[in-house]
Amino acid sequence: MAAVGRNRRSHIRRATGEYEDRLRHYLRFEALTVEPARLPDGRAGEALEREAAALERRLPDDLDLVALTRGGELWSTRKLADYLDGMRIYGRPGAAFAIGGAHGLAPRLLARARARLALSAMTLPHEVARLVLTEQLYRAATILRGEPYHKGP
Repeated sequence: MAAVGRNRRSHIRRATGEYEDRLRHYLRFEALTVEPARLPDGRAGEALEREAAALERRLPDDLDLVALTRGGELWSTRKLADYLDGMRIYGRPGAAFAIGGAHGLAPRLLARARARLALSAMTLPHEVARLVLTEQLYRAATILRGEPYHKGP
């Protein structure tokens, strides 16, 4: 996972860290962060480009890019598990999930993405999106292992 900005709220940072630690028992997982551009809203396009460049320097080229964006597809947890399982079945090296900053992700990152994913129809704060994504990745991993954590369909 690659994200613009760090988790500043300690309770969200702890919860995210717990799911990151759990997830590492199931698959290779790394959480990367880049600093937000911190430009005024009137320079949002420039901020997007700066953040995209920072993300691109950190994202491995061989991984599928999954862009988190409001305009993305709403996946069920089962669909996320199937996506991860498909990576294993077809010998793909993995996926990098990208979470943008205050203005989202640059158009060039969205164009490069193999998939565009929305966590909700609502806009979520960066820190909450990161927590939800990490928990859902953990949940998907437990589904693939047949463990009882997930109670849904």
